[in-house]
Amino acid sequence: MIPKTFRPAVGVALTVALASVILPASASAVSGPHEADRTTVNAFARIADDVLSQRTQALVEDQPGHRRSGPTSAKARMSSQLKRDEDAALSSLRSRKTRLAELGEAYTGADTRVNVDRATVTGGKATVQVTEETTLTYKKLRGDEPATTDFRTRYELNLTSKKGGSWELTSIKSQENGPVAVNEPVAAKANVVKDDGQTYPNGTPASTKYPATAKPKSKTGAAYDYTAMAKYAEKYWSNYNPAYRKFNGAGGDCTNFISQALKAGGWKNVSGTTSDYRNWWYDGTRQTDSWVGANEWAWFTLSNQRATNLANVYQTDVGDIVQMDFNRDGSKDHSMMVTYRSGGGMPYLTYHSTNTYRKSLASIIASYPNAVYFAYRT
Repeated sequence: MIPKTFRPAVGVALTVALASVILPASASAVSGPHEADRTTVNAFARIADDVLSQRTQALVEDQPGHRRSGPTSAKARMSSQLKRDEDAALSSLRSRKTRLAELGEAYTGADTRVNVDRATVTGGKATVQVTEETTLTYKKLRGDEPATTDFRTRYELNLTSKKGGSWELTSIKSQENGPVAVNEPVAAKANVVKDDGQTYPNGTPASTKYPATAKPKSKTGAAYDYTAMAKYAEKYWSNYNPAYRKFNGAGGDCTNFISQALKAGGWKNVSGTTSDYRNWWYDGTRQTDSWVGANEWAWFTLSNQRATNLANVYQTDVGDIVQMDFNRDGSKDHSMMVTYRSGGGMPYLTYHSTNTYRKSLASIIASYPNAVYFAYRT
């Protein structure tokens, strides 16, 4: 976490004159790769905090008498291309705010904080790994929205030292492979997967039309404990359960995470080989493909009748699962669990990769309006 003096107040973006960030002489004198010193790390934290806070603020409802920051500051030392990209990003996020307002969602405040995980300087260039933690406060439009939505996401920054010792930010890229964070402007691009010609129980895509006819489920007295599923997901959305391995590499941890939550709610193992999608288990050292793979989980779930597809994603309730095919290539890319549902019919999703707590389904769809969605009644 960056020092307290660098944290923006809730709902207020931090404006930083990036051109004034000076590389200490002791650091600039070292030509080989080395870890940045504390002063330089704090400078990088301010730079990242400024950019990410401005993104977050683009989503927050204008407050009477509050002067909002405009496009990226002319004093901000960015490459010309990155400045154009960030100005376009802020415009895109304001459009997203408008789409959310049409769906009855708004945010009244935000708090973005940045922690530098690692900063390496090589000659006149720096590579910086940071983690952003952001909380957005829901406006009470329906009256029973959650208090907040929270997420944690990782970025890599690249900077170049300029004449006089200042740093110029040249790129900022997400290191996550799940859905973009709510304040992230560019949709993630999933890998295109070729059809192998085999037939699998892929399920039926769900409509994203809002509102949808309600289809409530019984949360007590059923075969599974849906409240336990939601409690598990909300307990471990950010602090991972040490009893399970993490899968934060290329494949992501999303399906591993929902499998854990489903098991916490009563899903039973189905023994057998790891590669057969009709099996589902985790034993501490190994697991089936269906435990960690989005497609394999869907095939297992439908072939074993653990769940059925719903006609509309907005019909999902606590303990239900939503999956996405980002680029419509026939391969599912992401899995999420509903952990809260408002009386007005809005599901809120909790998931890993990007680690997120109670993000509205409306917000997901506003970011990915052209994705294919699958809804599962568990």
